[in-house]
Amino acid sequence: MSFDGIVTRAITHELNETIQSGRIMKIYQPTETELVFTVRSQRKNHTLLLSAHPSYARFHLTEDQYNNPKEPPMLCMLLRKHLIGGFIESIEQVSMERIVKFQVRTRNEVGDETLKTLVIEVMGKHSNILLIDEEEGHMLDSIKHLPPSQNRHRTIMPGQPYKLPPEQGKINPVELEPETFIKKLDFNSGKMDKQILNIVMGFSPMMTKEIVHQAGLGGANAYMEAYRNIRNRILEHDYEPQVHLADREQFYVVPLQAFTEKVENYATVSQMLDDYYSGKAERDRVKQQAGDLHRFLKNERDKNLRKIKKHQGTLKKSESAAEYQRLGELLTAHMHLVKTGDAEVTVIDYYDPDQSEMTIELNPNKSPSDNAQNYFQTYQKMKKSKEVVQKEITKAEDEILYFERLIQQVESAREEDIEEIREELREQGYLKKKPASKGNKKNKPSKPSPESFESSDGTLIYVGRNNKQNEYLTNRLANKTDIWLHAKDIPGSHVVIRDEDPSEDTLFEAAQLAANFSKSSRSSTVPVDYTKIRHVKKPSGAKPGYVTYDHQQTLFVTPDASFVKKLKSRT
Repeated sequence: MSFDGIVTRAITHELNETIQSGRIMKIYQPTETELVFTVRSQRKNHTLLLSAHPSYARFHLTEDQYNNPKEPPMLCMLLRKHLIGGFIESIEQVSMERIVKFQVRTRNEVGDETLKTLVIEVMGKHSNILLIDEEEGHMLDSIKHLPPSQNRHRTIMPGQPYKLPPEQGKINPVELEPETFIKKLDFNSGKMDKQILNIVMGFSPMMTKEIVHQAGLGGANAYMEAYRNIRNRILEHDYEPQVHLADREQFYVVPLQAFTEKVENYATVSQMLDDYYSGKAERDRVKQQAGDLHRFLKNERDKNLRKIKKHQGTLKKSESAAEYQRLGELLTAHMHLVKTGDAEVTVIDYYDPDQSEMTIELNPNKSPSDNAQNYFQTYQKMKKSKEVVQKEITKAEDEILYFERLIQQVESAREEDIEEIREELREQGYLKKKPASKGNKKNKPSKPSPESFESSDGTLIYVGRNNKQNEYLTNRLANKTDIWLHAKDIPGSHVVIRDEDPSEDTLFEAAQLAANFSKSSRSSTVPVDYTKIRHVKKPSGAKPGYVTYDHQQTLFVTPDASFVKKLKSRT
């Protein structure tokens, strides 16, 4: 991804056209590194996201919904105190850096006008959001603190003056003319993309490689024209936001010749960033919270895989059980040839059509009768072990399927889904149950809440995100005539259309949800079965979330992660 100085300039220009002069109505802090502002501008409420996430730092307008904590953090309360009711006078980028200042004119406790500056620095793990009192000339607070013990040149603490990060000696492309640019390049040294990166401010490695790509094998003039084309777009704010679909890690605000195929274009920079980043930070947070759970599930699955391998070895040995029965019968038939103390005996094999002779090994310390019984006992033991092992293999295969379903659910889970999965594992005996709190009544488990969507024609569609939600959705919430969908023969979510005769569009959209919330979400084509709820049954004693069904039909769809976002979520 390339949230560089050019993207910063593009989104700053867009916000100036959209929310500049707008009034700040609400402020929330859903996570430690994210702030959400509601800004009233041009007779419309806009949601502005500011993020100092170490991996997904950015700022843009958003359509996403965020869960806010019951108690707002201290920084959030401070921002509310100083900024709510204030008007955004200007939004300015610092040179071509990834630093933007929001100037807000508001009133203090006694009603006097005052100027506050909200600064967002998009700098990877060093990203930050700071509130500055312009009149007092110091920082009021920030999302991340940087005491003098960590950086004596730039302290980020309340009461300290704000200093910009140190300059890197690069030149702003707004000020760098193409003729001057070309003079700074050394064509004999090679590595042109790295040279450009060290010269031009705000250019990411992807942009410098794009200039090299456009210049091709040309000389100075080709490089100058390639730079001029990019610079003119920057100067004129001529942006075309797009995401490279073949590699979802790439997005940019000007068309790149290196990525001419499989791109998705967006009307605004905010829409592009919102679509690209949507859910990334939450999935990262869920991944951290559920890391131990994911490892536990994989270990349990792998344990059963090893168990099957061991049982298959036992099963292979048991295939020779009939041979021990044969030896016992041959020995019994030729008992008159055997004497105690014999180590072997040669007999006629009447099972062989040619009536050939064979030698049977004996235990010289046992009688002829005991030797025969020993072969029969070995036969019975191996025969019985074969039946037991086959049952154990079937049981282990069922366990593997169960853990595969849970692994898929954890990988696509929301924060609120993780605890339900843990609770299921406690109920099934895989995890220890929580000790009951002394003096408190036993808490009643909350009702599972499947995620809900509206199809393009307004039909309600439910999606179970874990086994508890799947069971509640299929066995209790859905009506017998509702349509039930599931990815064919692979772990995935139960999907229900609250309509007994949905339109083709709704059926296709529900199938898309079933494919996206399945183990094959990254496959090119996924078969999705659908039938009425009345044809879906849970076998007696089956694991949570497991069902059988009939009277099904099958659709084939191509999963598209962006499609889920396009459906209107009602959760």
